[in-house]
Amino acid sequence: MKVDILGAGPCGLGALKRLHERGGASQLFESRPYVGGLSTSLVDDVGFTWDVGGHVLFSHYDYFDQVVEDALGGKYYSHQRECWVRLLECWVPYPFQNNVRHLPANARNECIEGLRNLRGDPGSARNFQEWMNAVFGAGIVRYFMEPYNFKVWATPSGMMSKDWIAERVSVVDLQRVEDNIREQKDDVAWGPNNLFKFPETGGTGAIFRGIAKHFSDKIHLNHELVSINLKKREMVFSNGVTREYEQLISTMPVDQLLAKASDVPTDVRLAAELLLHNSVYVVGIGVRGRREDNRCWMYFPENNCPFYRVTNFHNYSPHNVPGGDVNRCFSLMCEISYSPFKVVDEASIVEETIQGLVNSGLLDERERGQIISRFLLDVPYAYPIPSTQRDEALAVILPFLEGHGVYSRGRFGAWKYEVGNMDHSFMQGVEVVDRLVSGTAEKTVLGDNG
Repeated sequence: MKVDILGAGPCGLGALKRLHERGGASQLFESRPYVGGLSTSLVDDVGFTWDVGGHVLFSHYDYFDQVVEDALGGKYYSHQRECWVRLLECWVPYPFQNNVRHLPANARNECIEGLRNLRGDPGSARNFQEWMNAVFGAGIVRYFMEPYNFKVWATPSGMMSKDWIAERVSVVDLQRVEDNIREQKDDVAWGPNNLFKFPETGGTGAIFRGIAKHFSDKIHLNHELVSINLKKREMVFSNGVTREYEQLISTMPVDQLLAKASDVPTDVRLAAELLLHNSVYVVGIGVRGRREDNRCWMYFPENNCPFYRVTNFHNYSPHNVPGGDVNRCFSLMCEISYSPFKVVDEASIVEETIQGLVNSGLLDERERGQIISRFLLDVPYAYPIPSTQRDEALAVILPFLEGHGVYSRGRFGAWKYEVGNMDHSFMQGVEVVDRLVSGTAEKTVLGDNG
């Protein structure tokens, strides 16, 4: 079987590796000069390493675990998550809803009263906003859930489906919350990423460079797709290369793929217009000095800072700072979302981020003067929005493409945030190859991922 692949991110590399194992002929085309996609890592001019956002490595799949082990040769750090929310000049352990005891008394009482007076059935909620109100109550929604989620998604919660929640959001047990308050106990173990790994060197991108090195003869960098003729099954790239394919696994954003395709029916183009996504600026602040802070990452729902998340990136690996010396430097990786619903000024976002770090207590004025790196990365496609119209749109788009031998997979190929982690995306590539070769079901993209 001859299968071509667009994109050298986790999904594309997963497909390439699996095709090699299954004896298929394959070539992979990547628009950038490097592999990794949204899971790549970049080194700035000063020598700080930055990921494309706050990735942590945890997995639902034994197959992916073994691939990572092989790619890194066992050279990684293991971390226990220490994650906090900054709110009302307090630090609240994550998940926020289980640890409201850390709030000032009036806010804590408002959160508890909201839980005691819940109204509505979460099962009948029509969207994410209604679901939040039915599950968390007015206090938690007001202080954390509504402002934080808008900061992340840059999309009104009423436009979002509730069906992506699954393991992404910890729901609330009132008795458990009250017990935590009475016993003065932190409740922090929830979630699939409570334990995670991180490569010793090279950032998250080291995983995918390690996978790709075995297939250098099959990976063609700097091949940006210009157009695709679905009837002829022919691709044209910006460097003038033309390529015919028999079957194609595409991991590029499916709306962009359709925009480059000829002979796409009107209903499919209209369906693509229903797909929403946000964008993110990654702002890396490298500082001279030592930072004593065991926290991994932190969430920020308030409007005194532009970012929704900050990662103590030097804590993941000392090699994320120049010379691997965390006694000399530390690094704060900040993420700021934007969209038509939430406009951000690129020209000022770095300085606004620095001021937000000061406002939030993560930097003091002395440390502001010790900043030696200001890194800015624009990520136009960051998160596919699980909008209320998404599934309806995908039900039109994906079968149309498959009818022309194109299998759109990965974070933005399948457009399913809930199965868009690194491991999910990689396994989407593996499983679509298994489907093409032997007809097995694609469990991950169907939502049956364990």
